[in-house]
Amino acid sequence: MSKENISLGKTSEEAAVKFLKNQGYRILARNYRCFLGEIDIIAKDKDTFCFIEVKSRSSDRFGLPQEAVSQNKRRRIIQTALVYLKEKNLLERKARFDVIALRHEAGEISFDLIKNAFELDNNLD
Repeated sequence: MSKENISLGKTSEEAAVKFLKNQGYRILARNYRCFLGEIDIIAKDKDTFCFIEVKSRSSDRFGLPQEAVSQNKRRRIIQTALVYLKEKNLLERKARFDVIALRHEAGEISFDLIKNAFELDNNLD
């Protein structure tokens, strides 16, 4: 991964956290890792635990940011979220999977928050 991509990723994650807080989310964890994968942001939106993938692009040359969340990536996020919920004894609580897509253009950042971007039962087969 290039230095530019790493920098874009860090900048995007910081911006996403600030955006989510302004939307009323309470940030619980960032870059949560376990043996199955990583989740960029874990937050609460009212009474729902949200597992949030942050995707960003500086151009549309390779498609929209949210299009980069592949089936395999969704599967890893789901499995990692289940580990988190089990660790915290929260398996009975409401949870969802969100994607926040950021586009960096002309010094501005635009946000597209996709709530319920994918579901548990459709992605484990």
